[in-house]
Amino acid sequence: MNRQIEVAKNHLKPSTRIGIMYAIIVLVVIIFGIRLFYLQVIKYDYYKKTALTGQLREYQIPAKRGIIEAFDNNGVVPIVLNEKKYTLFADPKFITEPEVVAAKVQGIIGGDNSKIVEKLKADTRYSILAKKLSTEQKNSLDKLDLKGVGTREESVRTYPQGDLAAQLLGFVDDEGNGKYGLEQYLNGKLSGEPGQLKAITDVKGVPLVANKDNVISQPKDGDRVLLTIDLSMQKQLEDILKKGLDRASSKSGSALIIDPNTGAIKAMANYPSYNPAEFYKVEDGNLFNNAAVSSPLEVGSIMKPLTAAAAINQGVVTPNTTYYDPSFYKIGDATVSNIEEDGGAGTRSVKDILELSLNTGATWLLMQMGGGSINQKGREVWHDYMVNHYRFGRQTGVEQGYEAAGSIPDPNEGFGLDIVYANTAFGQGMTATPLQMGAALSAVINGGNYYQPHLVDKVTSNDGKSSTTESKVLKSGVVSPGVSNQMIDLMEGVVNKNYYIYGMSQLRPEYSIGGKTGTAEIAKPGGGYYEDRYNGTFMGFIGGDKPQYVIVTRANDPGIGGYAGSRAAAPIFSDTVEMLINNFNVIPRSR
Repeated sequence: MNRQIEVAKNHLKPSTRIGIMYAIIVLVVIIFGIRLFYLQVIKYDYYKKTALTGQLREYQIPAKRGIIEAFDNNGVVPIVLNEKKYTLFADPKFITEPEVVAAKVQGIIGGDNSKIVEKLKADTRYSILAKKLSTEQKNSLDKLDLKGVGTREESVRTYPQGDLAAQLLGFVDDEGNGKYGLEQYLNGKLSGEPGQLKAITDVKGVPLVANKDNVISQPKDGDRVLLTIDLSMQKQLEDILKKGLDRASSKSGSALIIDPNTGAIKAMANYPSYNPAEFYKVEDGNLFNNAAVSSPLEVGSIMKPLTAAAAINQGVVTPNTTYYDPSFYKIGDATVSNIEEDGGAGTRSVKDILELSLNTGATWLLMQMGGGSINQKGREVWHDYMVNHYRFGRQTGVEQGYEAAGSIPDPNEGFGLDIVYANTAFGQGMTATPLQMGAALSAVINGGNYYQPHLVDKVTSNDGKSSTTESKVLKSGVVSPGVSNQMIDLMEGVVNKNYYIYGMSQLRPEYSIGGKTGTAEIAKPGGGYYEDRYNGTFMGFIGGDKPQYVIVTRANDPGIGGYAGSRAAAPIFSDTVEMLINNFNVIPRSR
């Protein structure tokens, strides 16, 4: 058999043998080609990922947070900026001697050595060792040339005006999130969009940014925001507020100035304050709140002009209407009375209700809205004005974190509704913020339009496109234009009669100045009211032929006994009026 095969081989022609060998070679090439195709094409992603495991890392490229600007005497100036700082990070995989590395790092950045060691041993590929390092610290760390340790540039919020408008601005926490104030409300616009970096690292674990395999999406910086605030006015208002609170032995308070014809807030002050760049030093978190928008209170007698405006607008009284005031009303088991200095029972007018701050007069106005008594009709009419005309019990939408809505009692549900609603007529038993009160008064004296209060004048995106905030009317017909003019006259009469009590050195007949005090008993946590503790409020305006600024001031629990409105809050209003006349172009009357 073998002999036959050998004979057969010997009989193969040379050309046949060459053909067989060629076919075998081609078959081998094809097999190798298929194998290479499988490895390099079909399994490419798998093997690339495997090969890069431990070397390929993903990073987030932070966007620069948008700056915040405001007006001052020199034009537009930044009040919130970004400062270049550095984050120190490590890849524990590359750290073979964590104690040694920690000692070197700690010598530059300080802190707890044991915590640094713990981070260097963490089961992660990206461990942050420190944030907000200076350029000098960064350069010193670079000189150490530590394997697995690197720095990354980041933007840190800085507030060049210190504590000016702190509660209005808010701050940015260590994670880059806006907290409180504008920083929180506008966080989405200010923060921008981070970019992404998928980077090959070198032997030290530091990204090779120039590596061709990197995949980069560039960050989009945050929007630039221009405020309606006038910085000079803001600074002077804060000084006036602090001086007035010190004078009244009050530990805290707030004040604001708003343009009644647009809703633009020109200044908003709170005391005490803090430095947003050093928010971490604040021990009492309440200090972060902008009390002018987030701390509602029973506003007291500054509600009376709004009650009068509602009754006059309903047509049930006129500014010249008179009535017999009994000096007190018994409503159920409760009694509504006035202070002794109001002169007792007698014939009074709507003008007297405001000038003498008669609680019984405000109650009488509520009665007229009900047809002559406190009843369901009167409660519902007054509730409609408070909630739908003056927009109490809801947020204004101002650009502030933690804005409060306040509270208005239901007119038909609950106990003792008649006395509850009598109390609301003179600012007790309901709550509102100073901003809500200022916006409501603005609507009453500007002809009847409720403009949404706003702090943002213009927003400019990172591509240069700008959008300006247009004045937005949330409610028209709050009162009629005629009632608006009547209320201006009535509130001017209050100031003309009491200007010396309010701390004004003289009357300024060339200007329109009107207002109303409020002294509200402070509610006890468990119910009822303190008999010897009050909050003082004042709400008023300054202008010429028409009101140009609305001012609301608040002094919490002043240490001067009663009359907190006239003795604590009103002088702050008076000083603010003088400041506006002297420095901010209040236009006098033309006639």
